[in-house]
Amino acid sequence: MINRELIRIKIVQLTYAYYQNGNRNMDNAEKELLFSLAKAYDLYNYLLALIVSVTQEERHRVEIAAARAAREGTEAPSRRFADNRFAVQLEANKQLNLFVENQKRRWEDDMEAVRKLCDQIEQSTIYQEYMQDEENSYEADREVWRRIYRTLIQENADLDAVLEEKSLYWNDDKEVVDTFVIKTIKRFDPANGEDQELLPEYRDEEDRDFAVKLFRATILNADDYQHYMSESSRNWDFSRLAYMDVVIMQIAIAEMLTFPNIPVSVTINEYVDLAKLYSTPRSGGYINGMLDTIARHLVQTGKMLKPMPEPRQRRPHNVRPDDRAPRREGRRPTIAQTSAQRAARRAQAENAQAGNVQAENVQAENAQAESIQAAGEQPAGEGQA
Repeated sequence: MINRELIRIKIVQLTYAYYQNGNRNMDNAEKELLFSLAKAYDLYNYLLALIVSVTQEERHRVEIAAARAAREGTEAPSRRFADNRFAVQLEANKQLNLFVENQKRRWEDDMEAVRKLCDQIEQSTIYQEYMQDEENSYEADREVWRRIYRTLIQENADLDAVLEEKSLYWNDDKEVVDTFVIKTIKRFDPANGEDQELLPEYRDEEDRDFAVKLFRATILNADDYQHYMSESSRNWDFSRLAYMDVVIMQIAIAEMLTFPNIPVSVTINEYVDLAKLYSTPRSGGYINGMLDTIARHLVQTGKMLKPMPEPRQRRPHNVRPDDRAPRREGRRPTIAQTSAQRAARRAQAENAQAGNVQAENVQAENAQAESIQAAGEQPAGEGQA
């Protein structure tokens, strides 16, 4: 489950912290890296356990409503969502139950958040359509949970705030981990029953080795990498470079030199994206140019044996600046903030679309009014045989 995108994020965080803290102990820092990656896997399991907690709460609600209906002689409520076959299979999953047994934190300790999520689900169009749909299959049960997760859990500011209180490590993890929860939902097969395999912590041992080797190379060869930066910054003011930019480029150089099978373009693109998240609005363009120059220098001097594409023509300095809001160096926005930002952008797009439709309607009405007015102004004899 832990992929290289998440590994790079963690190494940026840990490298920055390593230099900011007074106690620079390499072994302790490496343990902290692996621990923080393990916490991301905990979040993956914890979010799967949320589906189970919601199902159990819905089952409790149906039982209360059924008892009331029996007393009053009214129709019993539908148990379809409470008995959702995908959720029931997940509830019995051996791997997930083993995880829950070994954890101190449980969703039962945050039932207010679970109940609020249940309310949001019951009020959603997804839920209403599912309860009225005539198709009654495992595939429909699994699909409704995939849609619920993407719509009501993946971007839920209230839920994100609860998760942040649970673990500081989860601040940057949820966006990546959400994709793996959705992938897991899609992979579930009723034939596997309680033995359905969840995603492993690492895809293979190579990814774990990637994390350790990259972090060690970044720290142990820091002087050499910063020398390459200094040599390649003659066209830039290196002294004014944000410290987070130095850290990000240092890790990128370590990756280029340590892993011969990773193309230079892939490495540069990955760390340019990280610079846009963690550093200043202009850092992405600056780091892109610097890393390209450094990579060419390493190839020309024989320090790196990787192919490089022909240099692209430089853009003028008056290109449109990145429209992202400035962020404090070395700190990514909280998952609650990013969730709220995505929701705001979606609402803005919907409002713009609605505005366009309204404008088109007004134009059509004006045209119709002008046509009617023109018809009314015709001479009395016109239009008669």
